[in-house]
Amino acid sequence: MEQNPYICTVEEIQKNIEAIIYAAESPVKVEELVTYFNKSSELAYSQEEIEGILFVIKEKYNNEVFPFGLGEVGGGYQFLTKPDYHTAVSGFLNRNTVKRLTTAALESLAIIAYKQPVTKSIIETIRGVNADYTVQKLVEKELIEIAGRSEEPGRPLLYRTTQQFLDYFGINSLGELPKLKEFEELQNQIGEKENIESADSAADIAQQN
Repeated sequence: MEQNPYICTVEEIQKNIEAIIYAAESPVKVEELVTYFNKSSELAYSQEEIEGILFVIKEKYNNEVFPFGLGEVGGGYQFLTKPDYHTAVSGFLNRNTVKRLTTAALESLAIIAYKQPVTKSIIETIRGVNADYTVQKLVEKELIEIAGRSEEPGRPLLYRTTQQFLDYFGINSLGELPKLKEFEELQNQIGEKENIESADSAADIAQQN
């Protein structure tokens, strides 16, 4: 990669990082920024220095004059609308690109999130219904993935949540999973209103067993 002579000062690096994060379709990781700027800039930047610049950017957009801020999501950084503006943005966009999960999907996803890796039979045992269709749809939405096979007889497939799951719920790692009662509250902030369900169902089911 040829060096970009226009990317050399800390101020210019900061502006370029803001532009990259703004344009990126998914959260931008610190390691990706370090690799890029060390190849495209005349100066070498360590991970700590890039993190320092990200902190400056984060503080900049914490100012109330901005309706969005820099957040840590899915192991990277992304510009996110501040809570005060969620209603207006959701209403205008109608959230057509992000469909709210059905109750069945949310219940199954909650079980997987808190008990992963799990087999489909465990999901079916807890929910009391066949989970073939629901699990298939969650895989298609890339919210879960195959994590290997269980040692149980027949060696059934194991499922776990994905990076897309973290992005969907706006959390940075599995360590930030909300309390069970908050799980569906996050879901209720996503997608179309027509699929709103009881705020206790998924949490109650995931808490069983």
